[in-house]
Amino acid sequence: MKSEIKDFFGSGLDCSLESYIPEEKDNFGVLLDIEVGIQDKEGADVFYITICTPKWLIENEAREKIVLGLHYLIMFEYNYKILNDKLQELFCIEGKDWEEIATKLSYIGHWEFQDYQEYIEE
Repeated sequence: MKSEIKDFFGSGLDCSLESYIPEEKDNFGVLLDIEVGIQDKEGADVFYITICTPKWLIENEAREKIVLGLHYLIMFEYNYKILNDKLQELFCIEGKDWEEIATKLSYIGHWEFQDYQEYIEE
């Protein structure tokens, strides 16, 4: 079983990521919503990852003395083709079932069901 990206976009952007041009090419941060599902099947779950530059990270997270890089993808300047290629590499993986795939992907992006627990009445 293999996953595929069904769609991805920048939260809060008023344009597509393909046409996005940051004010400063070396200073931006955008939260991505990445819809991922099983290849050639309907349906997807959402994973969230922040793409940013080191300069943005310093300016926005410097109040912390240490920043855990979980769910960040750090670029040195914005380039849609490079971003798209990297997302395809990271999110199109194989696994025995969706649970295994989603668990692996949750180390890259925050899975919408990451902390979900089903409560069953007895």
